[in-house]
Amino acid sequence: MTTTVTAASAVATATATATATATATVAADTDTAGLLVAAVRAGRTAEVVSLLDGMTDTERRACFPRLKALRQELRTERWSAESRRALPALHAAGAACQTGAAAVANWLAAVDMRWSQASPAVLLHVLGDRDAGWLADVVHRLARRPAASNVSYELMAGLVRLSGCPVPTTEAYVHGWLLHIGGGRQRGGTLRDRLRRDPHLAEMVAAVFRTEGVGARLGWLSGDGPDGWTSALAELTAEGALDRRSMVDACVARLLRGGVPAEPRVFLRLLHALSLTRDEERRRTADWTALASDAVPAVASHAQSVLGALALAGELPPRQLAEVTEAVLFRTEKKLVRAQLVLLGKVLARDGAAATVLLPAAAQAFGHEDSDVQDRALKLVERHVGRVTDQEVRRELAEAAEQLIPALRSRAVRTLGAAPADARPVAHEEVLPAVPERVRLAPAPTTAVEVAEETGALLASGGDVADFERALDGLVRHAHRDRKALLDALEPVVARRWWAERERRLGHPSDDFFARRHELFDGERALDLLLATLYGKVRTDTLHRAVRDGVPNSGCVHNSLARAFEARMWEVAYRLRTDPLPFLLATPTWGTGLLEPDDLVDRLDACRRAGVWVAVVDFGQALLRVRRDDRAAAVAAAERAAALGTEEGERLARLLTAERTAPATTRRTADARILVEVGEVPELRAEEFPYALRLLGRPASPSADRWYCSHWSDAIRRHWLALLPERPELVAARLLRDVSQVAVDDQRGAAAAVLPHLADADGEAGESVHLCVAYGLGARHSEDRLAAVDALLMLAARGRLDPDRLGADLGQLVRRGAVKPVRLADAVRTAAATGAQATVWAVLRRVLPVLLADLATGGTTTSSARGLGDLLTVAAECAERTGAQGELPHLPGVADRRGTSRLVTQARRLREALAAPAAA
Repeated sequence: MTTTVTAASAVATATATATATATATVAADTDTAGLLVAAVRAGRTAEVVSLLDGMTDTERRACFPRLKALRQELRTERWSAESRRALPALHAAGAACQTGAAAVANWLAAVDMRWSQASPAVLLHVLGDRDAGWLADVVHRLARRPAASNVSYELMAGLVRLSGCPVPTTEAYVHGWLLHIGGGRQRGGTLRDRLRRDPHLAEMVAAVFRTEGVGARLGWLSGDGPDGWTSALAELTAEGALDRRSMVDACVARLLRGGVPAEPRVFLRLLHALSLTRDEERRRTADWTALASDAVPAVASHAQSVLGALALAGELPPRQLAEVTEAVLFRTEKKLVRAQLVLLGKVLARDGAAATVLLPAAAQAFGHEDSDVQDRALKLVERHVGRVTDQEVRRELAEAAEQLIPALRSRAVRTLGAAPADARPVAHEEVLPAVPERVRLAPAPTTAVEVAEETGALLASGGDVADFERALDGLVRHAHRDRKALLDALEPVVARRWWAERERRLGHPSDDFFARRHELFDGERALDLLLATLYGKVRTDTLHRAVRDGVPNSGCVHNSLARAFEARMWEVAYRLRTDPLPFLLATPTWGTGLLEPDDLVDRLDACRRAGVWVAVVDFGQALLRVRRDDRAAAVAAAERAAALGTEEGERLARLLTAERTAPATTRRTADARILVEVGEVPELRAEEFPYALRLLGRPASPSADRWYCSHWSDAIRRHWLALLPERPELVAARLLRDVSQVAVDDQRGAAAAVLPHLADADGEAGESVHLCVAYGLGARHSEDRLAAVDALLMLAARGRLDPDRLGADLGQLVRRGAVKPVRLADAVRTAAATGAQATVWAVLRRVLPVLLADLATGGTTTSSARGLGDLLTVAAECAERTGAQGELPHLPGVADRRGTSRLVTQARRLREALAAPAAA
């Protein structure tokens, strides 16, 4: 018994001792973790490093959960002073307190700590005691991340040095190396000296050639001076620090891979700096051929010059030169094509026996789109065809001549024995784009989750009027049906919005941002207003004040458009707060903003039966959108509307049966521009419209320039065009100055934002629409010109283009200097290339007499004359293809001039085409 008690006492004592020890250990660990977290929170990085140095691996792992919790806490206030103070220390402590290589790499590259990281020296210190293999694993995981992750190169390079592992040659590491070696922060001699000291020079330079996106970065890091990258790499190659053959092969391979023009430009400069010998160039003949065929123009030109030097030296066989020629003549760059024809002439002058092989290749240019190129090629063939004795080759040349323009083909009949053109006229078939069918809006989303998804997508990537109106109607319907379900579904969308984050970060109420109603208001901000209203972030008195007082007058020509759109948005937001609507009346039926009258009658009937108080601005917008061009449908809908017995039904009935009146218009000039002033529209000034919509009926003068206009966003313009879908002229007149800037002021984007919607509008195209297209055709930037070409073709396909009006406008704009002939020529050439030659000719026949008359009186500058030659080229091609006939005023005076300039040559070509037999 005594023995048993003694044993039990011993066990109890041992247990108590162990428990006490464990408790003490936990307390110590807890105290250590507390000290570490306190130091991290205070941003005392040196103290954090000291504490970590004194910990075991077990103690470090025990601290990590609290560091993770601190990170989660700081993430909600990422930009606060507390976060910015604590994050560098947290960055180092979290990396040191984890054991997995993947976890540490993820921590080091975390997005929420990207802009508040610990210094590389601190990180290398806290990680430096780990196993070399583990460090190698971490650095290679970091290096595999995208370059945009901004992982510190100094950290990665330090880990490579500590681990002794092979240097990673990933995109992130290479970009970091380039910045580190070439950046202005580096000291210690020239770029060449820094490269020479790099222990991984060969591997990194080889990786540069394989990595995408380094060309542009090399270009701006240190320029192309004596301390530039190309000079440094060429000198190191000459010294033997880099293998010459590997450098040349890698450089050529990089050029063959291509890319955007800025990318290969640096490598082309490096190739020049390497100064290839004739033997090195001859060994790579196949590469030069490929580059001349497919590379960007600058690279292709270099390859062409190398091949030309080899050919003139007799080191490129005629058969191979012919292959190169066929590839180059297929390119669109006229400079390369002309250079190749010049090269062929030089080779044939030295070696007449090569004519049998080279002339068929030169004849490929007979089908070139530029008649000057055709003329050059024909002259070359005519000059050397006498040396060709092979009848099969001569027959091939004669057949190729059938591709020549009529004037040159008639010459080829005499000199090459080509077959005369068929005397029977060929009917021209105009090719215009198919008119797209109207796209009906899909019904509003049926669930709150779908509304949230579509709203989030619209805020993230934008959308057209149809997407916006559908999301808007969905928000209204579901706020009325089940507000709580809608708020729950929208929570992830709202959490990412700028106004919610600014409120959390700065402590300012969201209402402050929306109360400033004078700021720009577009579709995205309208959705933000509605979301903030749903979540109670905008005060009711702010909404009421906006509905009662309206949006402040901006004083610019866009004022009526902006205020009409914004008034409806504020009204919808106010009703969401005070009396949610079951649906919106003005939601369009079609994607252009047009609303079918029967749909509006059905909605008014539903409001009558439900006893809904109709929103005034929303109903006014519905009246502006309702379709009236189908008189039979409008009258039938008017009868149904009148039968409702409501005030809104009576107003709709009166509108549907009333005649639409066109406002008076006046053309005004402002500097180089031609603008259109629109008079009052009485039917839009009726008192039954709310004030904000009555502004659309006021006279509009785009010549009144207001420098403080804030309506610069292209995104809002599509919503303005949907305000009056059947009256595009009223909107176009107010946007005319904006569109003119793409031609007069070389600005970008306005034509591309406006013209597609004007062309798709359901109303007639008048003066303002045609002037918008004219400015777009003379735009500085290609995307605006292409939008104008699309609008031109679509208006023609719809039967709404007046080519005489457009041509007269273009002639006056060119005379005033608002539109440059070279840009106009590029646009109409693009339009004609689609098969719309008759449409283009109908426009040019009104443009050219104005410009030719200026030429006769000396009013044309050298640049205008060059552009006029291009316009005559397009006109001649259109006349030849369509069989157009007749006289063009002032054309004979230019065609009868002496000389062979492009202007005179193309004038003669056009005169001959207009005198030819008409097409059937």
